[in-house]
Amino acid sequence: MKKRQISSILLSMLLIMFLIIGLGSTVVKAKALTEEDKQEIKSIKADLSINAKSALLMEPTSGKIIFEKNANEKLEPASVTKIMDMLLTMEALDSGKISLSDKVTVSENAKKMGGSSMLLDTGEVRSVEDLIKGIGIASGNDAAVAMAEYLGGTEEAFVQLMNKRAKELGMNNTQFKNCTGLSQEGHYTTAYDIALMSSELLKHPNILKYTGTYMETISEGRKSPIELVNHNKLVRFFKGCDGLKTGFTDSAKYCISATSVRDGARMLAVVMGSPTYKERNKEASMLMNYGFSKYTSINVLKKGDDIEKVNLNKGGDKFFMAKSSSDLKVTVEKGKENKITCRCVINKNKRQYKKGEKVGYCDVYIDGELKGKVDLHSDRDVKKPGILGNFKDNLKNIVNGGV
Repeated sequence: MKKRQISSILLSMLLIMFLIIGLGSTVVKAKALTEEDKQEIKSIKADLSINAKSALLMEPTSGKIIFEKNANEKLEPASVTKIMDMLLTMEALDSGKISLSDKVTVSENAKKMGGSSMLLDTGEVRSVEDLIKGIGIASGNDAAVAMAEYLGGTEEAFVQLMNKRAKELGMNNTQFKNCTGLSQEGHYTTAYDIALMSSELLKHPNILKYTGTYMETISEGRKSPIELVNHNKLVRFFKGCDGLKTGFTDSAKYCISATSVRDGARMLAVVMGSPTYKERNKEASMLMNYGFSKYTSINVLKKGDDIEKVNLNKGGDKFFMAKSSSDLKVTVEKGKENKITCRCVINKNKRQYKKGEKVGYCDVYIDGELKGKVDLHSDRDVKKPGILGNFKDNLKNIVNGGV
């Protein structure tokens, strides 16, 4: 009987351990809504009248959802699909797999794409950067397919990469069937999932050079230049807007993932299924304006700031200053500016410290929630005193009345 009881206890302990491990490995992509958040969103819904089928407003740094309407309803995204194209392209660039100057030959398959186009010809050779401009500015379906074939070999293989990345990001209500967003059975996503991939794309800020451009001309290697005009008119008419992607098909109606930055604070608004582009732009603008009315950006740390004095002996004459290695801005709800706290973790076990070397990091919290991190470095070359040095320090303390 005792053996059975022990076995039962051991089995229970193992199950608890597996549960803990499983919970610990969960990646939270957006801040979970608390009951307080849900009540706040109800209140906001009373203030904001959104006619689109689905919408969401997010503070992308923290992932906090400020507003949502049918955010998990599966809908056609139209060309907002191309956010995933741009994400996979930027990840390939930042990993060194490809470069902006790489040359891509346009296939017949890319050339014959309908809908939005940057007017590429079969056999035309364009740089990766040209294609990014074609996707991010003109929403070119031909550019999207050319890039997909360059990265994946075929559009079909690239779509598999799109779906794989979507699963990694927690986009559980998304299925891509193509890289363009042209209407196809089984091609769908949600406002919430679009916000996830949009916030991931924002981790590659170089993309904003393209999505934030209103007009661009590509003339190299062409008799007649390619004139690109951004489909996202908010880039021109809404203060701080620098992306990300619009979309339209007859069945999807008007969609957008719009982002803007003001005084260091960034907002991300997703609108799906608007009846007109004017209504879409109006509602995306209204959402972002609401976000800016509630959030602000604060400079918490500046590069080179003295963060902590680290003593290496009892006398205090052997030390280094742990300095901030970079600037840190955080976006905070207005009214919580005085709830910022810092926690430093410094490696004090080394025998010697070199000027400029990393010695630890500093976590920044707002109201108990982690908001950012900066590395810390030593401001000088310094060694810990040896046995003789420690003896002298102790002797000095005794002479001066120390313990």
